[in-house]
Amino acid sequence: MEITYYGQSCFLFKIGEHRILFDPFISPNELAKDIDVDSIKADYILLSHGHQDHVHDAERIAKNNDATIVANFEIVSWYEGKGIEKTHPMNTGGKVTLPFGTVKMVNAVHSSSLPDGTYAGIAGGFVVETEDQTFYFAGDTALTYDMKLIPEQFDLDFALLPIGDNFTMDIHDALVAADFVQVDKVIGMHFDTFPYIKIDHEEVKEVAQMAGKELILMEIGQTINL
Repeated sequence: MEITYYGQSCFLFKIGEHRILFDPFISPNELAKDIDVDSIKADYILLSHGHQDHVHDAERIAKNNDATIVANFEIVSWYEGKGIEKTHPMNTGGKVTLPFGTVKMVNAVHSSSLPDGTYAGIAGGFVVETEDQTFYFAGDTALTYDMKLIPEQFDLDFALLPIGDNFTMDIHDALVAADFVQVDKVIGMHFDTFPYIKIDHEEVKEVAQMAGKELILMEIGQTINL
């Protein structure tokens, strides 16, 4: 599984021949100024909630690639009004089978509205189960006991968790979340983009190491294989 990081909470997963993009916020992000948004190829765009720092480039990338937007009903309806023809609406607890695997929308504790103030439904996260690996993309969330339900249904290989604090979990809550979902490998997200969520990289890595977890902090534009 090939993973490329584009900043904030935006990751591109290459799963077989399919490209799945999560929460694209690239062009307004000064830290991602070297990324050419129009060169990004995606077949599916999964949106955890409606905040601008998760959806800003979704319309542009979807139209460039004739990609399918997968999100809750309210967000999908908003994009359909913008001329996006390929969509798949979901809601918390639902699961859909797509060409690369299954996607289940799970609970997240966070607010949600679209850039123009439109109601964006309830924030969520995703559990993606493929032929080879299963992972949890938490989106923006607080630590919640609902995370304990995930390993009752899925055997996760790794999780993508927010660690920037202020608007989401910090590293300490994220490590508890990792225990709740029963993973030892965590990819950090939602950090450094804004002053409110800047972190000390060495400190959070040390905290994770002391907890017996592997914390991966990817560089913007970096690609790894898991």
